[in-house]
Amino acid sequence: MTQPVSAVQRVVGTAAHAAGNAWSHYVGGGVEPHVPTPSRVVHDEPHAVLRRYDTVDPAGDPILLVPPLAVHITCFDLRENQSLAAFLVATGRPVYVVDFGEITFADRTMGFEDWIDRILPATLRRVSARHSGRPVDVVTWSLGGTLTLLTAAAHDDLPLRSIAAVGTPIDYSKIPYLAPLRTIGRLTGGRLLTTTFRAAGGLPSWAVRASFRSTALQREVTKPLFVLRNLHDQDRLGRMEAVDRFIGAMPGYPGRFYTQLYNKIVQENSLNSGELDLGGGRVLQLADVRPDVLVVAGTNDVIAPVACVQKACDVLTGVRSIRFETAPGSHLGVLTGPDARDTTWRFVGEFLDRATAPKAAVSPGS
Repeated sequence: MTQPVSAVQRVVGTAAHAAGNAWSHYVGGGVEPHVPTPSRVVHDEPHAVLRRYDTVDPAGDPILLVPPLAVHITCFDLRENQSLAAFLVATGRPVYVVDFGEITFADRTMGFEDWIDRILPATLRRVSARHSGRPVDVVTWSLGGTLTLLTAAAHDDLPLRSIAAVGTPIDYSKIPYLAPLRTIGRLTGGRLLTTTFRAAGGLPSWAVRASFRSTALQREVTKPLFVLRNLHDQDRLGRMEAVDRFIGAMPGYPGRFYTQLYNKIVQENSLNSGELDLGGGRVLQLADVRPDVLVVAGTNDVIAPVACVQKACDVLTGVRSIRFETAPGSHLGVLTGPDARDTTWRFVGEFLDRATAPKAAVSPGS
């Protein structure tokens, strides 16, 4: 007969568990190892490494995950039960991710055009070709959505059927934490910061990490207390460690790309008008985007607030269809937080199902 566990035994067990978590967190490699969703490299090229996630008997049209620049691909595969990649793999469709890799001083001359005209078009065609020319559905996050939308605007001949963009900023005037940066730009004509970026060859990885952390100062300040209060809770500690691991892997931005981003998109807020002037008389219009689009905004996102993201519905006037949703979470949380499975991922799943569903024939005269 099983003896009931006494209160003392429960306290002792909890204390022992907390002690084990403390050792793992402070001394070991963390309370849980990062076990990525299995994948393999199918194309290896600088800033365009293509990985395919392992799927048993994949069927249907391919899905391509597009991360932002200065972000590691683990944004889509944060940890077990917080992996959008694993969720999509479970649908049985072939799933790929493009890895832009590390950015170094040697990449300082790379700009938006490198991704819009070369890297993303070639990747989309490569994925499509691996599946006999079938159309590709893109799922993307943050500035990855910006790059994908601009690529679609620039090239209407791509095998790109739909774009699910999570937390993609459009109206930068709605981002409060950027207000000081925009003010400095107005006072200096943008010269102070752009000169600094060019001299450094871009925004280095340590600055990107610091910038991301600065948007959640309360989290950073209270982290030691959070750890102490949750030493008994391995799942909470695991979530925290996964975010720290993700931030720690962030690469930098190329100098020319970041100068374009700062001058045109942050300072001039050009996407709010639905365009991006690349210079030399070339202006991309978001109204030229044709694929079906899903837009998801995080209700607690300070990097891309709801009003900032929702502006996409006003400027993407040429798309076949557009759907806008909100979901709980911060900038990363709306993509892969503990609530994402029942909100963002559900929206993405429904959107992809509709995108691949046979279109009903229209009868003459209807």
